Amino acid sequence: MNQLVKASTFAGNTFAVWVLLFAVLALFFPVQFVWIGPYISLLLGIVMFGMGMTLSLDDFKLILKQPKGVVIGVLAQFIIMPLLAYGLAKGLSLPPEIAVGVILVGACPGGTASNVMTYLAKGNTALSVTITSVSTLLAPVLTPAIIYLLASEWLPVSASDMFVSVVKMVVVPIVLGLLVKVLFKKQAERSLGAMPLVSVIAIVMIVAAVVSGSRDKILETGLLIFAVVILHNALGLLAGFIIAKLLKLEYPDQKAISIEVGMQNSGLGAALAVAHFNPVAAVPSAIFSFWHNISGPLLATYWGWKANKNTDKTSSISG
Repeated sequence: MNQLVKASTFAGNTFAVWVLLFAVLALFFPVQFVWIGPYISLLLGIVMFGMGMTLSLDDFKLILKQPKGVVIGVLAQFIIMPLLAYGLAKGLSLPPEIAVGVILVGACPGGTASNVMTYLAKGNTALSVTITSVSTLLAPVLTPAIIYLLASEWLPVSASDMFVSVVKMVVVPIVLGLLVKVLFKKQAERSLGAMPLVSVIAIVMIVAAVVSGSRDKILETGLLIFAVVILHNALGLLAGFIIAKLLKLEYPDQKAISIEVGMQNSGLGAALAVAHFNPVAAVPSAIFSFWHNISGPLLATYWGWKANKNTDKTSSISG
């Protein structure tokens, strides 16, 4: 079991490398990965099941203890990223499938990796976990509604069908994960160490499926999509930080909200794109999955280094 936990930790720490590696392999050898396409929803369900196994009532207590931070974080998540996505799609006159794909990423809740990044950044990790949990549980209603409002001018959107999809892919697996945790507590606790490895494998397979299924379009517009994703992510991180600062939240909370806003559940974006539009619309999610696992750790490392430096300064002055 210790070896499995070590492998899981290694996979989590090198996540971006595996995403990039298999994305490149899928680009050059698409036939080897196309078969994964029909299983994207199932793979996302596995990731969400793992998230359910990690949740507890403590994750939601902060709603009562620190409602301001939670409300600001959740609202920022579902307002900033969708509006940035819409602005980029309009401003850059993106092709319909790509425009919808970018909006899809923006309308998704925060990704679980944001919690780890907030911890490394010496931010408010409890706040990050609560925002991720609340935004994920609100996703069945808010994500389809936002996509319908912002993306309908490019492609037809069925908010009701999308609602059903999000419930199936997100809520049901999370509830099942919670039930397993409650009913089989000891076994669930033993298996938690392996969950990062399972999640990494699932997300890598989703990315490989998307890339292999949209190979020609990626080769045609890959640089444009990559530039849009980088811009979207960077603006989200910046806007989240500025909003939290303007609303006078504490510095650790500002870092948590910045990372929450900038790091999305791109697996959900890819799954919804494939289920309701076409594989091309899933490409921004696939690239986002890779990129935010580079920008997030870079920002977290900087903030963590800055916090440690300030701590050392304080210690030397008091000593």
